[in-house]
Amino acid sequence: MTKLNLSAKDILQKEFKSKVRGYDPVEVDEFLDTIIKDYETYNQELLALKEENHRLVNKVDQLTQSQATLSRMKQEVPNPSSVTNFDILKRLSNLEKEVFGKKLEQPSSSSSVNMNEQARESLSSAAQKFLDNEDLGATRRY
Repeated sequence: MTKLNLSAKDILQKEFKSKVRGYDPVEVDEFLDTIIKDYETYNQELLALKEENHRLVNKVDQLTQSQATLSRMKQEVPNPSSVTNFDILKRLSNLEKEVFGKKLEQPSSSSSVNMNEQARESLSSAAQKFLDNEDLGATRRY
């Protein structure tokens, strides 16, 4: 920024030499007072703008750091779209077919206690198969 040649104080203290046919000193003083007021107003506005600029630069730096942190966090998070709801529902359907399909195939002459025990074993083995599936590993984390 260029250096200012005059300050408000310099303008106020400026003395002009009088000549026979010179300017009216009162009128010159009034004009200089107006210039001083404008000069001080511009100086205050300049300081306010510098402060605002400094504040905004700090905010941009802070947001840039936040964005960098978020992008790093986003890279670390596994992609949840690898296992969709459709895949989970499909696996659940296969599990139900496995459990209830075997239950329907059993002879009707067996006792209800035997049937309940076999259904429990069937459900347990089907659930174990389901949990052993490698694709489900990502689902367990969520």
